[in-house]
Amino acid sequence: MTFSVERQDPQCAARSAVLATPHGTIDTPAFMPVGTLGTVKGISPDELRGLGFGLMLSNAYHLYLRPGHRLIEEQGGLHRFTGWTGSILTDSGGFQLVSLADLRKITDDGIAFRSHVDGSAHHLTPELCMEIQMALGSDIMMTLDECPSHPCSGEQALAAVVRTTTWAKRCAVAARDRQQALFGIVQGALDAGLRRRSARELVEIGFDGYAIGGLSLGEDKPALLAMIEVSVAELPPSHPRYLMGVGLPEDLVEGVMRGVDLFDCVIPSRHGRTGWLFTTQGRVLIKHAEYAKDEAPIDAQCACPVCRKHSRSYLRHLYLSNEMLGVRLNTIHNLWYYRELMETMRSAIQAGTFLAFRRNFYEQRSHYAKSAAYAELVGVGAPVAVEGSPKGKDG
Repeated sequence: MTFSVERQDPQCAARSAVLATPHGTIDTPAFMPVGTLGTVKGISPDELRGLGFGLMLSNAYHLYLRPGHRLIEEQGGLHRFTGWTGSILTDSGGFQLVSLADLRKITDDGIAFRSHVDGSAHHLTPELCMEIQMALGSDIMMTLDECPSHPCSGEQALAAVVRTTTWAKRCAVAARDRQQALFGIVQGALDAGLRRRSARELVEIGFDGYAIGGLSLGEDKPALLAMIEVSVAELPPSHPRYLMGVGLPEDLVEGVMRGVDLFDCVIPSRHGRTGWLFTTQGRVLIKHAEYAKDEAPIDAQCACPVCRKHSRSYLRHLYLSNEMLGVRLNTIHNLWYYRELMETMRSAIQAGTFLAFRRNFYEQRSHYAKSAAYAELVGVGAPVAVEGSPKGKDG
């Protein structure tokens, strides 16, 4: 893997770069659609390519449980197994195991858990985590990390950082195909000091890229942004920075402004299945009665295949009728919107106008332009330096 920074906006930390893997190049900032089990729900690999994506995320934990990493390896790896010709990043599964508190036990050696599929017992170690991802043949692998739940105590956050660093060292020395890149994951909950420590320890080990994990778990927005800032400040500018699992459009804008290169989230596909559509003016909840006779496209500024052909009225009909086509069209539109958003941000960075783009982004959304959140985000115009350990709250 190679990573080359092309341009940084002169007024903020936003930057454009090119990430190259054995399966292609990706212009950043970039969003990765989530194909947990080797597929973005309802979308074929060719359709995903046609929407302009070159990098997909799949989950090693889920694929380990079914159909099994050895079966996938026997069939030529995840690329051949799925028919996806682009690049693949595999998440290790540490985040997924947060939700299995009743089914897992974390020790210094690894994570003992029972499968949510059939109840079978497993023990995930850093070495097995690498073995699974090597068998899958992903372009970018993630180290095994401990992601503490939110909220957590200072003792829990510290223990997670210590284990994450220890496991990262074990992942770094495990036997692996050197064509596969390996990213370390910064933890630290909402403690700025622990975030700095985690990032510094990972940089000392040395990885091909660095991810910021353990966020979007219920903390408030200022805490989320503060933890991004303190983490990015400790990471080498020569390496890609990946914000894990954070994915509302405004989160992407704020993350890019703070120097993040890669994002992933289930939001565009999951919200497509629930009728929540993203537009340049904000969200559209297609089930609402106001769209029953609306002949306009989802977004008049959108050139996606859905907006070129179908009305809000028709999409509402499909959604209320539980038609499979409705889910697919909604997902296609949302993915197109996300890809277009990332491309627009990249163009603004290259033109040196990212802050102007950001202001226009919020001003087009009336629900933001009239809110205190807008005044706080846009009125300041730049991120504020963070000191201490801001505390989050359930949200």
